[in-house]
Amino acid sequence: MDSARVPAIPKERPPRWAGGESASTGRLMRLASYASIGCACTLIAAKFVAWQLTGSISLLATLIDSLLDALASTINLLAVRHALTPPDEEHRFGHGKAEPLAALAQAAFICGSALFLLIEAGGRILHPQPPQHEFVGIAVMTFSILLTLLLIGLQSYVIRRSNSLAIAADSLHYRGDLLTNLAVIVALLLSAVPDYGYVDPLIGIGIAAYIVYNAWRIGWDALDMLMDKELPASDVERIVKTVFAHPHVCAVHDLRTRASGPQTFIQCHVELQGGLSLRQAHEITDTIEHSLRATFPRAEVIIHQDPYLEEVEAPRRILRADYERTVAARKT
Repeated sequence: MDSARVPAIPKERPPRWAGGESASTGRLMRLASYASIGCACTLIAAKFVAWQLTGSISLLATLIDSLLDALASTINLLAVRHALTPPDEEHRFGHGKAEPLAALAQAAFICGSALFLLIEAGGRILHPQPPQHEFVGIAVMTFSILLTLLLIGLQSYVIRRSNSLAIAADSLHYRGDLLTNLAVIVALLLSAVPDYGYVDPLIGIGIAAYIVYNAWRIGWDALDMLMDKELPASDVERIVKTVFAHPHVCAVHDLRTRASGPQTFIQCHVELQGGLSLRQAHEITDTIEHSLRATFPRAEVIIHQDPYLEEVEAPRRILRADYERTVAARKT
């Protein structure tokens, strides 16, 4: 055999698995989890003292919420650590589903706290009891708002870097806490006015309703991930745009996407001109895979090559001509 015609052995490519978070991203996710637990424990101590002094139902509501935040954040920490575990022989797609499972647990805890709060608020409406030492409660709520703002800032940065559902669910708690803390301040101020003692339990009921709403949002997002819902339409459009950026792609079909914790999975069939060699087809799909990973850094990409046949029927097929007409129509 002519050694000059033997192709050189290509350099080893990075593994297909791109879902293992980088060390820095993993550290950020753990940092956000630890910060959330620390924040919740600090607020529990402050709110407990304030509740003992004021006897406010709305303040009790935020105390219960902080207790659940601490429990939920602990679950998050365990879920994040598990989700960051690399794939193994028994879990070839990784452990990302630990995050939506933790989010479902959070939603259940939140609903339980809302039920308890409704019972307490109902009893206070039947047997009114105005809060005491209102300004102590106001001071504690102001401290809670400032500490929560710092935590949300850290969580927002981590979410942008990791796309973590567990951290996002935790952040949603604390964003809701900002509103509830403000509501408690209003309740304490109005409760000091004669004939406005009913405001405190009514605001407690409003906080309970808001807590249930948050639980519904968290639970719904978690179920979507567990049921392998497709990525948002905007992400799918970016995928199609990236695939058709390569001039040799005539069509794409059977595009499937899903998310598992911070990990994204993209699978599709690309239709190439039939006269290409196997090596050329392989190089084309390699280029597309690298482009997709550049657009979705935590994605595992699997592409199958098919010869382009004009009359073939395939699921969810997009022809280049149709795609280019759609793009042109949007620009006009």
